[in-house]
Amino acid sequence: MADLIFYTHPQSRGQTVRWMLEEVGQPYDTEVLDYASTMKGEPYLAVNPMGKVPAIAHKGRIVTEVAAICCYLADAFPQANLAPPTADRADYYRWIFFTSGPVEAAFSNKAAGWEPTPERQRMFGYGNYDLAIGTLEKALAGREYIAADHFTAADLFVGANVNFMLAFNLLEPRPVFIDYARRMTDRPAYVRAKAIDGQLIAEMQAAQPQPA
Repeated sequence: MADLIFYTHPQSRGQTVRWMLEEVGQPYDTEVLDYASTMKGEPYLAVNPMGKVPAIAHKGRIVTEVAAICCYLADAFPQANLAPPTADRADYYRWIFFTSGPVEAAFSNKAAGWEPTPERQRMFGYGNYDLAIGTLEKALAGREYIAADHFTAADLFVGANVNFMLAFNLLEPRPVFIDYARRMTDRPAYVRAKAIDGQLIAEMQAAQPQPA
């Protein structure tokens, strides 16, 4: 068994962690869980009591939450060069956690058909959808990479979210978003990750009972 175990479902946020693992390039075992059964029971609840994926176990240490997993893996495997030097991580942390917090909350609430009323926007970290997305657009404009002079876990995490929002029409297809998503996903590790999860999805669909 590898030192690194990846708990996932191929149709989940685990796709982002799969990409990160492929960028890291270290051996890992994958445990695919089912939403209706194994994800909500033991032994997985001992890994993540939330009963959600993804999660990783590295030498017995558990990490959940996609942004945290990406940061952890970048630090655990520095040879992959997926994090800037410690003294240069201001933008790196800022945009990873801005995307995992305000941006995800903004597009999730919008996708659910709800946004805070103007008088309640100060209660929410993202204020409103347009403010969060406009801030992200300004952060990406004129930059090749969002947090360093090379691709890092910040680009992987932000790029994965931008790519997802564009694919599901949760984000206006502005040129800056389209260009950034294209450039960040134009990587061999992304292609490998998509192929692995695509194969798993195909196998799961083939295993489903067919109507008589």
